[in-house]
Amino acid sequence: MRVRAMEGTCLAKLVRMAIPICQAAEKQCPRDGPGRPPDYPDWQIAVLIMTAFLKKKKSKSAQYRFLLEHRKEFKRLLQIKGFPARSTYFDRYSRAHGLFEVAIRLQGQRGLDEGVADAQTVAADKSLVRARGPLWHKKDRKAGRVPKGLRGVDHDSSWGYSKHHGWVQGYGFEVVVTTKRGSPVYPLQASADTASVKEFASFESKIDHLAEETKNVLVDSGYDKNALADQVEYDEKGRRTGRRFICPQNPRNSKKGKRSDRKIPQSQQTRRAKRKKFYESQRGQRLYARRHKTVEPFNDWYKTLFELDDRVWHRGLGNNRTQLLASIFGYQLLIRYNYRCGRKNGEIKWILDGL
Repeated sequence: MRVRAMEGTCLAKLVRMAIPICQAAEKQCPRDGPGRPPDYPDWQIAVLIMTAFLKKKKSKSAQYRFLLEHRKEFKRLLQIKGFPARSTYFDRYSRAHGLFEVAIRLQGQRGLDEGVADAQTVAADKSLVRARGPLWHKKDRKAGRVPKGLRGVDHDSSWGYSKHHGWVQGYGFEVVVTTKRGSPVYPLQASADTASVKEFASFESKIDHLAEETKNVLVDSGYDKNALADQVEYDEKGRRTGRRFICPQNPRNSKKGKRSDRKIPQSQQTRRAKRKKFYESQRGQRLYARRHKTVEPFNDWYKTLFELDDRVWHRGLGNNRTQLLASIFGYQLLIRYNYRCGRKNGEIKWILDGL
């Protein structure tokens, strides 16, 4: 940042774009409990973390060295007198993910307001990333036993399975992205957790934050749950919301299925049959085809851009939640900055390469 982050340069512009979003996010997740407020608000720590990610500093030590080296520029941009100590940065780092999750949602809406993307049809997907360290067998994990000679195990990681990745020991992130043809794939919401967390569990909290303009929600069979579909398509009074939950269905009440044998109420069966009919229709298939061209490729683009195609950057759930969500927040910033530069596409690597 010695030269490139001076007033008017690209990185400084990205920092300025991030500041109001992070400030607004902090207001939505205020601190509680005893004690005086911290010397450095959460939004300031979040902006520092995000900037270190854009510079691809993978370890917390490397991040802090970079930030400390350019503290004069950061103090001016963030309008702070002092600078966080190393211990402060490390401690706050593992807890910053909560603010980033809200900030991603706010920046998602900001991008829609600016015309960056259109959210009439969105797609959700979960992707897995391997943990650092050696594999820890399920039997040993369940028994709480680390075999002799197995060093550097990430105890917070867990095993998860997907058709694309197979079995992975590590972490997972879930995104909701736009799917309009001719516009960039833009993340609207995101979350991160261990690899074992199921899609239908992580997606539930995102439904209430879908954009007002959203009419179609595209998901794979891992999200096939009647409660999720009803939450998308009906309000609390049982009235239609005008949205469709478009999802390939898993079998029910069969030996092959993993669902309960309890009888599904007739109303649920009727709703489920209607969803299946629409999914299999020509229009349903055309809409669902967008998923394969947007959210699934997005996961690979994002991982490659931030060098996550091999493994996560840290050990520990809190650290990796922050890392994954901060980089998705940075991805949104790059898309918005690219749009301001007159490029209405998702080709943003040129910006990172120039930082």
